[in-house]
Amino acid sequence: MKARGLLLAAACLLAAFAAAATPREPLTRVSVGELPPLPPAAASARLASVDKHLVALGEGSAWTLAEGGKEWRAGEWKSAGAITAIARGATYTYLLLGDAPGGPATRVARLTATTGVASLGAAIALPAPLAKARGGMLGDTLYVAGMREGGKPQLLAIDALSTAPAWREVPAWPGGGEPVALVGQTQALQLVVRERAIEKVYRWKAADGWLDRGDVPGTFLEGSVRASGQGHLLGLLRDAAGQARFASYQTITAAWVTLARTPAGDAKSVAAWGNGLAWHGGAVAGFSHIEDTKLLLEWLDWIIIVVYLTSMVGMGLYFYLKEKRQNTADFFVGGRSIPFWAAGVSLYATNTSSISYIAIPAKAFETNWTYLANNLVAVCGLMFVAVWIVPLLRRLNLMSVFHYLEIRFHPVIRTLSSLLCILVQIGSRMSVILFLPSLAIATITGIPVTWSIGMMGVFTMIYTAMGGMKAVIWTDFVQLIVKMGGIAFAIGFVVWNLDGGWGELFAVAAQEEKMKLLDFSFDLTRATVWGFIFLVVFDVVLTFPKDQVLMQRVLSTKNSKDAGKSIWTFAAIMIPGGFMFYFVGTALYAFYKSHPERMNPLLSVDATFPLFIAAELPMGVKGLIIAGIFAAAMATLSSIMNSVATLASVDFFERMVKNPTPKQSVFFAEAMTVVTGLVGMAAALVLARYDILSLFDVSIELAGLLGGGFAGAYTLGMFTRRANWQGVAIGVVAAIALTGVAWSMSLVHPYFYLGISIMVCIVVGYAASWFFPPHPGSLEGLTIYDKR
Repeated sequence: MKARGLLLAAACLLAAFAAAATPREPLTRVSVGELPPLPPAAASARLASVDKHLVALGEGSAWTLAEGGKEWRAGEWKSAGAITAIARGATYTYLLLGDAPGGPATRVARLTATTGVASLGAAIALPAPLAKARGGMLGDTLYVAGMREGGKPQLLAIDALSTAPAWREVPAWPGGGEPVALVGQTQALQLVVRERAIEKVYRWKAADGWLDRGDVPGTFLEGSVRASGQGHLLGLLRDAAGQARFASYQTITAAWVTLARTPAGDAKSVAAWGNGLAWHGGAVAGFSHIEDTKLLLEWLDWIIIVVYLTSMVGMGLYFYLKEKRQNTADFFVGGRSIPFWAAGVSLYATNTSSISYIAIPAKAFETNWTYLANNLVAVCGLMFVAVWIVPLLRRLNLMSVFHYLEIRFHPVIRTLSSLLCILVQIGSRMSVILFLPSLAIATITGIPVTWSIGMMGVFTMIYTAMGGMKAVIWTDFVQLIVKMGGIAFAIGFVVWNLDGGWGELFAVAAQEEKMKLLDFSFDLTRATVWGFIFLVVFDVVLTFPKDQVLMQRVLSTKNSKDAGKSIWTFAAIMIPGGFMFYFVGTALYAFYKSHPERMNPLLSVDATFPLFIAAELPMGVKGLIIAGIFAAAMATLSSIMNSVATLASVDFFERMVKNPTPKQSVFFAEAMTVVTGLVGMAAALVLARYDILSLFDVSIELAGLLGGGFAGAYTLGMFTRRANWQGVAIGVVAAIALTGVAWSMSLVHPYFYLGISIMVCIVVGYAASWFFPPHPGSLEGLTIYDKR
């Protein structure tokens, strides 16, 4: 009977793969149309896009395309010289100016279009004239590439927001070709150069230098290269016959796609506009725009998603009716009856949020497996945690891990650390975990961000408030199966749709070093093995005790022995689970390198996996994997809600209200679960207003900036006898202040923030403790040296 079931499941998988054989036509739709003709006086004008306006700049006049694109409106314009090139970024537009048409650039000036009237800011002189100059923006930095006197290439950079801007020289590109276009995209400069009759693309990153990305399949019309989304360039390519085509270039896979044919072969000026490009050739003007398409879910997908969400609520209701909670231990720590293996699975499920499900595949797609080294090193750190730290805290029968700080130091340290933990969990972690999948799914499927945030937030609130810790842990178990099953299916589907199968996947990965795992360099601005060792020592070993979300599962086990076993289970799952998340990113790289026409140039890098799910997978499977995305987020959200409710009840309500009954404490915790959910959803909607390249990186930065100080307090408490509460308080303040300085000056990679914060707290806190009396009470059972 089992054999029949397995055969049937295999047949269904094969049928799903076959039914979804990937078509080879482009996924995006392009509209090509005409703009109103420019007046005769603008025949030689340069088009520019500034502040969402399309303007045509002449020698003494400027014309702005009116809203709706129906007419050009003339306005005042005082030219400061001949325009040699236009540099456009996400926020600012700069003109490269010279003294004569076709001559070298000698200065730059910011272009604005307030109320549709174009104007220039103060000009900034270049160190020396540059011929064939091209400009581009990367963040707030303006780069200018050109040829110095004698034909030698030069690349200059300047901080566009500095009150005293000064040029600095950046290593020039190899080969000596003349620059055609310079664009900032995917945290790098993308430079197109012409070498003899061939145009090539070079990529520059400060950490990696210049990299040859291959030849351009044609020649770009001047000014036509622009950034799109977070991983594409768009441009007009002219072939040998003089015909122009609207094309995209994927900056990560270096793949080209022709999106549409255009009548722009005789264009005299091209500029970025809207979701595409606009051009004019004398009196004739036109545009090519990418249309924002949605890949809507089908009826079976919705059924699967609804079944999943309602089943989670059903599990919460089951534990609510079964337990009839009479004490706080049932709600907060599951009556301390959770099996060690279930707690270990829940630890991993909680640790793999929507950040893991979406941002990690995107990171592997964009770069390689370097960040996976953190998982490998973390396993070693978890072994130490299982042997030394967890048994110590479990023996104290805590509900709030911050209760330890009160016993060891002072109630003030407990209160402040618990409050900061609540703020960090709701304001930074919970908001990112809600927002990331919501944005990705909304971008691809058309489900509004508010709906996705609402579905995840409301359903998670309900089952967490009803079922308490037992519902959280057992729903985590189910959710882990759903999301890991979705990852496995996606990998299999990619292999099925590659012509060379596994062989092609591994060949592409090897050629591009997509599986590079270990970086032993000593560059503090990069994610290296040394950085991960540094991070794990501080993030896992020293931070684990203060993580209420994780420790609450450990505290739910039967005894200190089972608590240690739960950590071993967590460690055993971490390595294979991590490999799957990174491997799907590599598989997506191979798939989209083979089928670049299936990408959407308007989307962010973090939307890569959701795009694949919505565009390539068959009905039903699509719904299952989107349920997996929800599961990844909800597993962590439920943990945060329950943990925040626990802290609010144990650390604040029960200490402020005189002799509350267990029923009152539980009711307050249930109410705080709902409040936490509502505040987290509000924070996610606020976060949706910002354009962030990698939320994975943002989550690392926030954890380091806000979470390190009090982790150092645990280290001082458990590993020293001399530390006291006054010294710890000084250490925490110093840690937050100095880490903030490191962040504001971008001194090191964000992965180091947490370690720096903890280390500062330990050193300063321990030194400061010698200026105050030692802890007056007994330390029995509170340090690793004194065990009960």
